[in-house]
Amino acid sequence: MDKINVVRDKSFKFALKIIELYKYLCDDKKEYVLSKQLLRAGTSVGANVEEAQAAQSKKDFISKMSIAAKEARETLYWLKLLKYGKYIMKEEILIDSEELIRLLTSIVKSSEKNNSAFNIQH
Repeated sequence: MDKINVVRDKSFKFALKIIELYKYLCDDKKEYVLSKQLLRAGTSVGANVEEAQAAQSKKDFISKMSIAAKEARETLYWLKLLKYGKYIMKEEILIDSEELIRLLTSIVKSSEKNNSAFNIQH
């Protein structure tokens, strides 16, 4: 399976975990501010990955995947606040977030490298 399909699958599953965590934070912890930021950023990762699949150019693809990587980083920030603020205890979702960041960063870097090599040759 190529990196794009892997990141599509992982970002979708990650969004589902974020939704589940959001519900828990609202219902059980009565936390509404950080959880809303988390929901927005965490589900945006997969949405941008999906948008990248319909990119009009290599530059557009790189841009959408870069936005997805930034959203993943923002999500990690909210997750860390929730963890160190003692709203969540499990680290699994933080690890998932870090994995997505690494994968998206790798895709962006290799796409930029391939794009610049293409531009030099033509």
